[in-house]
This record gives sequence, structure tokens and C-alpha cells, in this order.
Amino acid sequence: MQYAIATDLNRCVGCLACSVACKTVNQVPIGSFWNKTLRIGPNPKEGGSGQYPDVEMYFLTVQCQHCAQPECVAVCPTGASHKLEDGTVQIDKSKCIGCQFCAMACPYGVRYLNEEERVVEKCTLCEQQIAQGELPQCVSQCGGRARFFGDLDAGLENFEGPHEAVEDRSYEGVASSRVKLGDDVKPYEDADVHRLPNVGNNPAFVYILRGREWKGGE
Repeated sequence: MQYAIATDLNRCVGCLACSVACKTVNQVPIGSFWNKTLRIGPNPKEGGSGQYPDVEMYFLTVQCQHCAQPECVAVCPTGASHKLEDGTVQIDKSKCIGCQFCAMACPYGVRYLNEEERVVEKCTLCEQQIAQGELPQCVSQCGGRARFFGDLDAGLENFEGPHEAVEDRSYEGVASSRVKLGDDVKPYEDADVHRLPNVGNNPAFVYILRGREWKGGE
């Protein structure tokens, strides 16, 4: 099992709802982020003039990738950073000594030291919510319906996101609704599926981008 998030970057509108929802529900300190939304571009289109409208851009959300072979776990001297059976990478704060070896080893810069508690923090993939069958907060609150959550071993097409066309518009009704990625997004090719740079850690998160040049490897 390897839980992960798949993001359809052609749908992402850069509204920052995922970043804000994450900070709110996890009480992330001001100045720190578990989930960042980056603007990629504007970049010249291939064969274009490089001037508007021959430019393209998209938004890229970056957080802990819950890697298959996380280097942050390998370098942790106390076992505070560890990988669970569901594939997520978690931090046991009772074991963390704040040495920040894990933060230095992370190739994506998504860990930080909580100065008040003197422990390292990062995205937990909302483990307290997925354990109860809920979606991660950044998935359920995505304004563009671009994010989906699931098990990579079960196939990308089976990842699930919130279903907006539900009759029960109560919080419980909307929160419990589901739609599968394979039934909801526009068709894509294998070449449209990307991951952040792999330096031997095998990042789990998936990004779908059609018709634009992938810059996430830079």
C-alpha cells in the first residue's frame, strides 16, 4: 500500500485553498507551510514568440511526497521519522530531538523546525482523517477539484476526490461524496504523468499535465 495524492495541474487555478486549508486544520505556524502552491511560468510556448499570448503557465503544489524510500527516515538518528504500512511518512514528536538532519536530507524542502516545540514538522497526509475514511483536507477543499487521494497500488484511476454534484449539500453529505479520478478528469497519456525529481527516494505523489512543458524536474 502507498497512499498518495494525484493532482490534475490543468485544473489547478492557483486559488491557494489547499494551502490555506492545510494551515488551518493543522495549526501550522505563520511563516511555515506543509503545502506550498508555486507558480510555474509564464514561459514561452514551443515555437512561439515568447510574448503574450504565446506563453503558458500553471500552478504546482509541493508538500511531503511520502516517498517509497524516504531519505529523511534513513538519516533520522532516533527513529522519529518513520514510514507506516499505508506508505505515509510520519514524525513521532516524542522521539524528535530537533537535529534537522531530515530537513537537510529532504530534496523538496518541505520540512521545517517548529521553533516553539523544537521538533520538525511536515505534511502528515492528514493521517487522523484518512484513518476515519475521510479525504486529506487539501483534497476535500480544492477549489478547482484538481486533487485526488488514493492507493498507488490500486491504480491511479481509482484515486478519489470530492463529488460536487451531490444532492445532500450538508457538510456531512459533501464530505462523504466521492468521485474517481478515472471517471472525472479529461483523458491523459502516460507521458502526461509526472513526479518531482527522483534522487533514489521514489516520490509517491503524481502530477498530471497535458499540453504544457513539465518544469517540476528543475
